[in-house]
Order: sequence, then C-alpha cells, then structure tokens
Amino acid sequence: MGRRVRRGAAVNNAPYEPGLGTAAALLAVIVASVWLGAAAQRAVRKGSFVRGYFLGNRGLGAWAMALTATVQSGGTFMGFPSLVYTHGWIVALWIAAYMVVPISGFAVLGKRMAQLSRRTGAVTVPDLFRERFGSAGVGLVASLLIMFFLTFMMIAQFKAGAIVMKLSLPGTGALSLAEDTPGGVDRAYYFGLGVFALTVVGYTMMGGFLASVWTDLFQSILMFVGVVLLLMLALPLVGGLEQATRSAVEATGPGFAFGPGFSSDERQFLPLGLAFSFFFLWVFAGVGSPSSLVRVMACSNSQTLRRSIVLLGAYNIVIYLGLMCVCVSGRALMPNIAASDEIIPRLALATTRDWFGGSFIAGLILAAPFGAVMATVSSYLVVIASGLVRDVYQRFIDRAANEGEIKRLTYLAMVVVGGIAVLANIQPVQYLQAIVVFSGTGQAATFAVPALMIAFWRRATLAGVLSAMLSGAGTVLVLFVLGIGGPKLAGLWPELEVLAADPMIGPQTSFRPYYLAGVDPVVWGLLVSLVAGVVVSLLTRPPAEEILERVFDGAPPATVE
Repeated sequence: MGRRVRRGAAVNNAPYEPGLGTAAALLAVIVASVWLGAAAQRAVRKGSFVRGYFLGNRGLGAWAMALTATVQSGGTFMGFPSLVYTHGWIVALWIAAYMVVPISGFAVLGKRMAQLSRRTGAVTVPDLFRERFGSAGVGLVASLLIMFFLTFMMIAQFKAGAIVMKLSLPGTGALSLAEDTPGGVDRAYYFGLGVFALTVVGYTMMGGFLASVWTDLFQSILMFVGVVLLLMLALPLVGGLEQATRSAVEATGPGFAFGPGFSSDERQFLPLGLAFSFFFLWVFAGVGSPSSLVRVMACSNSQTLRRSIVLLGAYNIVIYLGLMCVCVSGRALMPNIAASDEIIPRLALATTRDWFGGSFIAGLILAAPFGAVMATVSSYLVVIASGLVRDVYQRFIDRAANEGEIKRLTYLAMVVVGGIAVLANIQPVQYLQAIVVFSGTGQAATFAVPALMIAFWRRATLAGVLSAMLSGAGTVLVLFVLGIGGPKLAGLWPELEVLAADPMIGPQTSFRPYYLAGVDPVVWGLLVSLVAGVVVSLLTRPPAEEILERVFDGAPPATVE
C-alpha cells in the first residue's frame, strides 16, 4: 500500500471519504433485499395468508431461527462500538448476558411457547395470551403494549437507517453515525430516509414474515462477514490484541482495561449495580421480546430449536467479541477521534483505502449496520401490523373479515406505520441508543414474567397476568419519567432535589432513567411484575379447568414433541 500503516502505529487520521464503490455496495444490498422479499411473496401465496404472512407457515429451519432472532440491531454497529472505544474492555461484561440469551430464551421458554402456539392455533403473541385465558381483553392489552414499545424502537431505527444511507454517499463528508452530529440533517439525510423507508416497507409488504426472516438471514451473514473481515484487517495492523490493549491504556488510562470502565471525567460507566442490571436486561429482553417470541412460534420442530441454540450462541460470541477486539484495536490505531461512533466507518475506510476495489469492500463492511437496521425494522413492521389487523381489527371490529380484506388492511397498516416513522424523523428523534435501551427495558419488564406464567404455571390467572404486565410496564415508565423530568420536578418541588442530580453512572445522556439504589429500571420492573403476578393470581379464582386441560394436558403436537 502506498500509505501503508506501520505495524503497531496509529493510522493516518487524514479525512476519509466514501467513494462510489461504497454507494454501489449498499445499492447491491438493497437490490438483494428486495429480491428476497419478492421470493418470500411467492412462498406465502402457497398457503393461507394469515398463517403464511404472519408466521411463515411454521416452517423455520435451524439457520433461519438462529440468525433471524433479531438479536442484532442498529445499536450493534453504532452505539456498541462507540461504547467500547470510549470505555474499554468493561463493555464485554455489559454485553456478556447476550451470550446466554439463546439458552434462556430458546431452551427455557421457546420450546414451550412453540407447543402452546400449535395447541391453541395462536398466530401472534397476543393470540397466546387470549387463548390461555379465553379473554379478548388480555390479548388487546398485550397488543397495545407491544405496539407502544415497538413504535419507539421503529422511529429510532428509521433515523439510524437514514444516517447510514447518508454515510455511504460520496461527497457528504459524513462519517459519524451519531444522531446528534452537527449538520447531520440535510438533503442527503432526507434522501437516505426516503430510500430506507421505501426499501424496508416495500420488501416487508411483499413477503411479510418470511421476507423479514430471509432478509434478516442474509443481513446476519453480511454482518458476520463484515466483523470477521474488519478483525482480520485491524488486529495485525496494531500488532495483536495485547499490544492493542497496552496502546489503548497508554492513550487513556488503566480504566480502559478494568472496571467500571474508562471515562475522561468522574463518570462510572459500569459500576456493580448496573453490571448486575444489564445481565437481567439482555436476558429477559431476549425472553420477553414479542419479535423473538413469534420467531420461536414459527419454528418447525424441537430438533431445529436445539440446533439453533448452538448456532446462535456461537454467532453472538463471534460478533460481539469480534467487535470488542476491533474497537480496542481502533482505540490504539486512532486514539483521538472526537466522535467515538466514527470508529467503524474510519477503520473500514482506512484499512481498505489503498486496495483495488477497496471502496466497494468498505461499503460491504458499512452495509452491516444498514442490514441490521433493516432487519430490525422489518420484523417490527410485521409484529405491529399483525397487532393492528389481527388483534384489534379482526377481534373487535369485524370478526367476519375475509382474507382479501385482511390482506389489504395489513398492507395499509405497514404503509401507515412506515409513514409515521418517516414523519417523526423529519425533525429527527434524539438519543437513538437510549431509546433502544428504553424499548428493550420496557418489553422485558412487561412480557418476561407473564410469558413464563402462561407457559408454566397452571395457577396463573387472568387478573394475575394483567397485573404483571401493567405493573412491569408502569414501573419502567415511572422511573424513566423521574429520570428525564427530574430537573423540572426538582424545580417545582425542592424536596425532590435528588432527582435533578446526574448519578454519574451509565451512558452520558439526558434520556436516562432514575437509577433507584443504583440499579437499572429493568430489575425493579421484573421484581414488581413478579410480585404482582403471583400475589394477584393467588388471590383470584383459578382459570377454568377445560382451558387448562387444553393448554397443559393435550397431546403434544407431533412437530414439537
């Protein structure tokens, strides 16, 4: 290479510009995604629209299950690398619980949920709640809470997609993936927002659940290749992982290699209380996420489920440990980047800039976050549309709606939801990563305990599960309101002064919760949800025996023994 970087030395921080090859790589990914959506549409047409469009005819294989569990999102390639670059190796503890999500989510709950789905004929997660207790009301509450939390995530992901699209365009000078980049909202941003919205809504409308699964699988492979390629390029350049860590510690301090993580001020990124909290957050967010639950409901059989646990565990280890090593190397190679979220784009462009076709290769690496965002949005579109059409319209407005009407309303729901997300980002939302954490926290506190109750506890009652859902969601919302509105509340009532102070723990953002006793709201939400669910169930009349026999005592379906 003409400007080859010396081994173990910092790379040239001269401006890096995406070339035409970068845009071409992203265009190729878009075309491939649309083609997969069209192929999924042909597959859906072979069976019933509702079961095929919303659940893929319950035919997912091991690879599709493992790599389409929507465990990666825009935050994987945006917020996560920025945290590693800023705070160091402690972020490995922050993400460690992700490694056990396959076992906790698929092995503990997944098989049981798949069995219940087949026994009751449930197609959506609210369907399961409804069939378990013979109550339309509990299904409606579940559906409304799902749409509430997923809408926050959808809006944040649309902005992430627009930013990545802008980043790939030559001449924009954009490298930062952050939502608060100065000058970040311009014509290129709006162009990216439009292309992203048309692409992801278009291919999801064509193929529904299968389009989401197949494009998710394709994009998961793309992410894997991107991380491995970047790891192979960056690690030798810095002289190995030990040298990378030593160089990063020299540039920062010993906190980069130890807990609670390096910070340029007195902030403690991950003290013991938050480390404990995030273990619960990732595990129970994986268990309680409606988009993950619907994937296990679509699994073809138990053997497939077991294989997918092994595959997903291995995939998560490679992706997250790989990104850890890449970003630690990045801190050693580029020790003084002002915007830490630029680390992945800068490394991709720097390590390939003198290669033939390097711009295209860098584009393929940068397509990974674009793919992650599209996969997340696509799966949420299907869940929200099914909630609106099947769980609300078909259950409460027109029970006799025919398949053609359901199909038209589903398409309309996706267009409306996509349109709302676009309108919300004309003046873009801020705090992308914080919103992702809020949505995951809310879903975990709302659905993890009720899902376990309906799957394993015969004594669970309708009132108990409703109490568990509402108290878990309410606890998280109250703690976020106290955290975000703390300064204003303290201004009105001086006795609430404690709410105004920055706790100096966790990520630095004003969209933060109130960390009661230094613990994240997800722990309090799960605890309150569990107590409320158990106590109210024991105080109320047990469910009807005929419903329990159908759910718990019926012969196991042949495909999910």
